[in-house]
Amino acid sequence: MNDYKELPLRIGVGIVLLNKKNKVFVGKRIDNPENFWQMPQGGVDQNENLLQAAKRELEEETGIKSVELVKELKEWLQYDLPKNLLGKIWGGKYRGQNQKWFIMNFIGKDDEINIKTKNPEFLDWKWIQVSELPKIAVTFKVELYKKIKEELETLKLY
Repeated sequence: MNDYKELPLRIGVGIVLLNKKNKVFVGKRIDNPENFWQMPQGGVDQNENLLQAAKRELEEETGIKSVELVKELKEWLQYDLPKNLLGKIWGGKYRGQNQKWFIMNFIGKDDEINIKTKNPEFLDWKWIQVSELPKIAVTFKVELYKKIKEELETLKLY
C-alpha cells in the first residue's frame, strides 16, 4: 500500500485523566496485550462537540463519568499508523489520527472504573506517574505522549 500518505487522518479526542495524586490513568489494550498502555481516546462522531466526544469515549472505555475539565490542549496532536497496521484499523480509511486532547480530573472513586464495558478496549488499567507516559506508549505514539507529558509539566501539578 504505497498511497497511504494520501489517506486522511481520523479526527479523534484523547483524555489525560488525573487522580487526586496527579497520576495518569492508562489501560492495556485488548488488541495489543504486550506491555503497552494508553490513555483513553477515540473518534468523534459527525457533528459531535469535541469535549462531549471526549467524555463519551471516556465513559465507553472506562465507565467513568465523575470528571472535571482542567484544560483543553491548544494544538492538535497527531500520529501516523505503522505500515503493518495500515488497512487493518478503521476499515483502512485512515493513515492515523489528528487528536484534540483534554486534561481532566477524576473526582470519583476507583470503584467507579469499569473496563468491562459493552465493547471493551482494555484488559487492565492502572495509575502511573506523568514521567512514565513516553515509556509505556506503543512506539508510534511515543512522540505524542512526550508532548502531553511536557504539557502536564507546565501545569506544575506536582
